[in-house]
Amino acid sequence: MKILSAEFIKSVADVKLIPRDQYPQIAFAGRSNVGKSSLLNSLLNRKKLVQVSSTPGKTRLINFFLINQKFYMVDLPGYGYARVARNLSQAWQKLIENFFLQSPNLKGIVVLIDLRHDITPADLELISWLQFHQLPVIVVGTKADKLSGNQKNAQMQKCSNILKTLGIQALIPYSSITGLGKDTLWSAISELLS
Repeated sequence: MKILSAEFIKSVADVKLIPRDQYPQIAFAGRSNVGKSSLLNSLLNRKKLVQVSSTPGKTRLINFFLINQKFYMVDLPGYGYARVARNLSQAWQKLIENFFLQSPNLKGIVVLIDLRHDITPADLELISWLQFHQLPVIVVGTKADKLSGNQKNAQMQKCSNILKTLGIQALIPYSSITGLGKDTLWSAISELLS
């Protein structure tokens, strides 16, 4: 996809404040420190549109970016970071769940997992929850460039086998540094938008 424009529109801490215009939305979800901001910036050919934090668990709001004046990319708070107070973590979870269930223009969710590690119970719980609510899911394995060819293939196979038990047929390996998986992910997003 050719990116003609990408602009930050707003951050919200309450689903009542999400944009209610006609633009479709593609949400991005993943554990804290999974590389979500880097992936979004690389997809959009921008260096700093989405703020990359050195502190996991920093994104605490739902952030909306309008792309090509045609659709939103929605950056969701990361989950599973241990240093975040439990009550705050539960508030984030409620915020995200409400967004998934109450956003009329949500076309799908890109769930990011860190390819260097095994899929976590929190990742599986999110994917299962999304599928239970019949929300389209794309699963992306980030930081693929951090693994050797053999390690990457082994992790892809291992994660793919687990995802297949949930009915997810494809896992897209992705690198924000090398661009691996960028075209494949754009194709999958375009399919959700069409």
